[in-house]
Amino acid sequence: MASPEARIVDLEARTMQSPSDHVQRVWTAAALIVFVLGFFYLWNAVSPVHAVLFLVTGVLGVALYYAHFGFTTSFRTTIVSGRTVGLRAQMIMFALANVLFLPLLVRGHVFDHAVKASVYPVGLSVLVGSFLFGIGMQLGDGCASGTLYHTGGGDARGLLTLVGFVIGSFFGSLNYAWWMSTPSLGKISLIQSLGPLGGIAANFAIMALIFVGSLWLERRRNGDVEPLVTRRAWHVSRIVKGPWSWIAGGVVLAVGNFIVLALSGKPWGITSAFALWAAKLSAAFGYPVQSLPYWQTPQNAAALHHSVLQNLETTDDIAIMLGALLAASLAGALPKRYLRPLPWQMIVGVLLGGCLMGYGARIAFGCNIGAYFSGVASFSLHGWEWFAGALIGSLIGVRLRPACRLPNR
Repeated sequence: MASPEARIVDLEARTMQSPSDHVQRVWTAAALIVFVLGFFYLWNAVSPVHAVLFLVTGVLGVALYYAHFGFTTSFRTTIVSGRTVGLRAQMIMFALANVLFLPLLVRGHVFDHAVKASVYPVGLSVLVGSFLFGIGMQLGDGCASGTLYHTGGGDARGLLTLVGFVIGSFFGSLNYAWWMSTPSLGKISLIQSLGPLGGIAANFAIMALIFVGSLWLERRRNGDVEPLVTRRAWHVSRIVKGPWSWIAGGVVLAVGNFIVLALSGKPWGITSAFALWAAKLSAAFGYPVQSLPYWQTPQNAAALHHSVLQNLETTDDIAIMLGALLAASLAGALPKRYLRPLPWQMIVGVLLGGCLMGYGARIAFGCNIGAYFSGVASFSLHGWEWFAGALIGSLIGVRLRPACRLPNR
């Protein structure tokens, strides 16, 4: 992962080398039109809340693209070069999310509806699933959120990763019941176990430990510490055309996750939509997905019997890709050609990475957003278990990347 200065230079260079200002404006207009049409469709066909969240997650797509807020590269650069700026930015984002989430989670309801935290069992399924996800996100060159904003921003490899995600999600749903029978300590909520103050203190202590440990590691391996915020002159145009700092991106993501929680009653998630797409495709070919235990829970069964456009995570995922497309076109950074020839080793690696992430996300109760970000934000211990498993998996993933023609630096 490049330094903040290098990322700014890279985005500015791509802006200056824009293949056609006219083409970029066309894509900008197209993204805005789809946002408007999607908003009014969802307002009338589903609900006003669904429509508003479509716009909110679109802003999250813009933030992901402009801040290049990557979980995959954060883990990789920590391992490969000892640069931990991304990991430190995650801890700051989590701390802000905890402060925002805590009042709603303690109260238990807002806007006349219940609020449900992302708290899941701490056990073998999370450890194995996050481990597989960690390998997969290094091979796929992006996590769940990264895959979406890469795809929207013009990186065709994201499409291959998405295909793998859908395939892996299908097989994960097949084996879901077995994994749920593996050893587990049950659900552990820090605010339920330690109280609100004890819970936030415990979470902050873990974040502080990771933050300070990251500083120590980076200074030991590099002799200096990369700053979270650049010293370059700030201009209003950067809000619209980027790039954004790590801190700015993290703040927008934390606030966005809070808005998703407040309006929908549950935190931000991404990958359950991929499982739904796989189920819909399988059903279209005659496979009895409704007989699977995964699809027999009330929430999943309801999603299976309605249009995918009524599924919140599906429209959120679409909005993230549209937001990245809008950001890339505003920055003049869309590539000349979306589909470019790729080495067969890279194609195999990216597809395999997507499959591993899809499978891992199903058995680990989510991805880097649904399990890690939203889990930690919800004071669930399984979020930290996901972090540990994904980091260990990334250790293996970075060693496999060169075989797939993917650089580590």
